[in-house]
Amino acid sequence: MLTRRHVLKSVVAGLFAVALPLAAAAQAKNPDRLRVALLPDENAATLIQNAEPLKQYLQKTLNKDIELIVTTDYSSMIEAMRFGRIEVAYFGPFSYVLAKSKAPGIEPFAVGVERGSPTYQSVMIANADGPVKSLADIRGQSFGFGDQASTSSHLAPRAHILKKTGLDGEKDYRPIHLGAHDAVARAVQAGQVPAGGLSKPILDTLIKKGTIDPSKVIELDLSEPIPNYPMVMQDNLAPELKDQIRKAFLEMKDPEVLTSFRVEAFAPTDDKAYDVLRDTATILNLDIGKMK
Repeated sequence: MLTRRHVLKSVVAGLFAVALPLAAAAQAKNPDRLRVALLPDENAATLIQNAEPLKQYLQKTLNKDIELIVTTDYSSMIEAMRFGRIEVAYFGPFSYVLAKSKAPGIEPFAVGVERGSPTYQSVMIANADGPVKSLADIRGQSFGFGDQASTSSHLAPRAHILKKTGLDGEKDYRPIHLGAHDAVARAVQAGQVPAGGLSKPILDTLIKKGTIDPSKVIELDLSEPIPNYPMVMQDNLAPELKDQIRKAFLEMKDPEVLTSFRVEAFAPTDDKAYDVLRDTATILNLDIGKMK
């Protein structure tokens, strides 16, 4: 015999059975406009201008309105991803690790390939007329880093200096954070800091553009290979949209579009590829959970 209680339980169970798929469907977003964030590792206006071919490509490929965004710094980009203010982002390797610690559901899906490899290196440079001629000479000097969340302009060079010389940035030299990679290169060239670290591909680009005079800086050393910059998307996008975004990057062929990323192609990637950076942060006694 069915009681009122049994009937009520059946009705509630039925409502939940209907509500759960509807809730999941409501959470799966397929917006008409996609906000795509570019890593703020150079001047914002330059980044937006260089990425115009990317915008045109994505609008055509995805049939979406594309808004390119450059945040003020790495922390702002991490927070924008965390709170859903951007759908797709081109993160630095370590800034991705920090973002993942705050927004566990975000998904890396593609990684840039340079010279046939999904890795790149950090370069440590010094002013040609300054006091630093080797990594050991950094002791007692100022050393220019980029953003604190930067891989190749902070984490990698800092770890490399510690490994090669035993010099600790907390006590053996003065770390100065200058923001973007190009700011580090300019400061070293001008002698505002005797030495600094940044992405090797970015330095090569700055030299090619004539922004940096290679006769005014010397290369001290290169870091070990670093997993390249990942493309990352929100986990709550509709599955079909995720597939379209993933395909758009993995099948990207236009050299003009790829040049804006300083890569020759994109390859598939996942979160595990960035465990090496978590290990490096541990070596440097950096608490990822407390970093911005």
